[in-house]
Amino acid sequence: MYVVAIVQARMGSIRLPNKVMKLVSTGMPMIEVLLSRLSGSKEIDKIVLATSTDPCNYPLIKHVSKLGYDVFRGSENDLLDRYYQAALQQSSDIIVRITGDCPLIDPEIVDTVIKTYKVNNADYVCNVSPPTYPDGLDVEVFSFSSLKTAWENSKNSFDREHVTPYIRESGKFKIKNVSNDKDYSGERWTVDNPEDYEVVKSIFKYFLPRVNFSWHEVLRLKSMDPSIFSANQHITRNEGADIVRGQKLWKRAKKIIPGGNMLLSKRPEMFLPDHWPAYYKKAKGCKVWDLDDNKFIDMSIMGIGTNILGYGQPEIDEAVVKSIQLGNMSTFNAPEEVYLAEKLIDMHPWSDMARFARSGGEANAIAVRIARSASGKDKVAICGYHGWHDWYLSANLSDNSSLDGHLLPGLDPSGVPRNLKNTVIPFQYNNYLELEEIVSNHDIGVIKMEVQRNEPPIDGFLEKVRQLATKNGIVLIFDECTSGFRETFGGLHKKYGVDPDMAIFGKALGNGYAITAVIGRKEVMESAQSTFISSTFWTERIGLVAALKTLEVMERDKSWNTVTDIGRKIGERWLKLGSRYKLDISVGGLSALIGFNIHSDDWLKYKTLVTQEMLSKGMLAASAVYVCTEHKGSIIDQYFENIEPIFEQIKKCEEGFPIDELLNGPVCHSGFKRLN
Repeated sequence: MYVVAIVQARMGSIRLPNKVMKLVSTGMPMIEVLLSRLSGSKEIDKIVLATSTDPCNYPLIKHVSKLGYDVFRGSENDLLDRYYQAALQQSSDIIVRITGDCPLIDPEIVDTVIKTYKVNNADYVCNVSPPTYPDGLDVEVFSFSSLKTAWENSKNSFDREHVTPYIRESGKFKIKNVSNDKDYSGERWTVDNPEDYEVVKSIFKYFLPRVNFSWHEVLRLKSMDPSIFSANQHITRNEGADIVRGQKLWKRAKKIIPGGNMLLSKRPEMFLPDHWPAYYKKAKGCKVWDLDDNKFIDMSIMGIGTNILGYGQPEIDEAVVKSIQLGNMSTFNAPEEVYLAEKLIDMHPWSDMARFARSGGEANAIAVRIARSASGKDKVAICGYHGWHDWYLSANLSDNSSLDGHLLPGLDPSGVPRNLKNTVIPFQYNNYLELEEIVSNHDIGVIKMEVQRNEPPIDGFLEKVRQLATKNGIVLIFDECTSGFRETFGGLHKKYGVDPDMAIFGKALGNGYAITAVIGRKEVMESAQSTFISSTFWTERIGLVAALKTLEVMERDKSWNTVTDIGRKIGERWLKLGSRYKLDISVGGLSALIGFNIHSDDWLKYKTLVTQEMLSKGMLAASAVYVCTEHKGSIIDQYFENIEPIFEQIKKCEEGFPIDELLNGPVCHSGFKRLN
């Protein structure tokens, strides 16, 4: 019986990149130490490295080949296929599975498992079911015929990524486990994270120059100097097998990127802490594929409202690709900025001039700078969410909760100059008397507000604001970064017949490509030349081209009617479900940005439950749907088929069933929180 040990290893580890080539002993990378220790086995006939075809593995392949070992290159993520093809190539009868993150693998334990396999005429023998040896001394031994059966019958991605689940769980094979007399399963000697690497490196440093010390010697070292082993004690055994690749990468990101990412609204903690896939590989239409190639229908926030025409709209992507081929940047200006300015001004006859940027925060800052320059006054009255810049966050210098009613509670103005205090004063939507009092008591030069977010204007609110601004020589800015192109072809203010002095567009303007616009009356906009507003990458071509093509497709297809109609129907069906299950539910927001709320002390837990259960059904969902034209009727029907049982369960929770028993992890965040 030909016994082949197949060691799986690659350079592209998510949690600790290039770990198998990191040095753990003088001049020796982890993979070399592992192979050296494994070669001490008396039962193994041959050792083979099985890696993937990814070019990043070349240094690993080159190093191991120089050591004299065979190297097989196969699938990156389908490890079951990689093992099968490697075993087939070697004409293996018995396969010993060793993972490359176990540099302390002990040949004595390996031989014990192999002998147990032979003596018991088993199909599969391991020492991890249940584990009693330290994590990092894991050994699996199985027949080639068992591997072949698993290879032929395993269908889901988890089974194929982890090689042996089918053999262990199908009930078709004779299985045995090797247990140690004393349970050491709480010891962590594997290398998945930077903390693990520090522990293992310290162990090898202690035993230098030896690398083939026994696991018993390591145990004795632990009893003599437990501090060497303390760095990774907080990590749970097999944590990597229980979380998706996106969560692994997110844990890594939080250590090197403050806050984990660039946008609060995309933090996994805002959706499903510890379980949200976090990162995407591909997006098309209204579907998203995660790093594990799981496909999800996006019934959530669709790129934070950027992709009103769906992900990867072919005509827009084609236009962008052509612009890249022609050159995205140059010493000259891109002519498309003139064409886009003309198009936006033509859509909004009250406006005369335009400026462009690449993000909503930038556009808001540009507009405020121009408006302050035009009015000659510093103070700004605001209503709504307007980005992250100092001018906006300064509202919380007077009261840390001033902006709580403006979308994001918990924003700390740390880092904002204190002398900006009292320069920005918030007012509540539809509260005209509050705004009128602010204007009476402060020297307001700018009123900056969203046209509509959660509720429509009442009692002529927008008309009164316009009149107040005109009467007092105040520049009125409508922030349409979110609302633009949802219910009209252009700004939502067109629906209400109220023209501002300036308007800001973003989000849907480029259908996922970075482009924002500030348009306004000539007498206001020309103040941009009295101050300094300039940026290199505001002149790149991609966003401009994407916006022009997006506007062309929107105008042709009347996309604003489509998304409004879809969103309205979604809202109606939520209300019907709420009525059916006697839940205190409300629906709000623009129809194309529709959301629901169940009025309960446990609302955040219910919202988390919705996300958790819908994710298991292949849908990204929470309490809002940012509608796109790709949300076809069949998809909406599928969404409601999946969400109705959750509403039924929420009803039971409202009647006394403990909601905590249904949640698999922490509750989602409701606003800004510092991440650990």
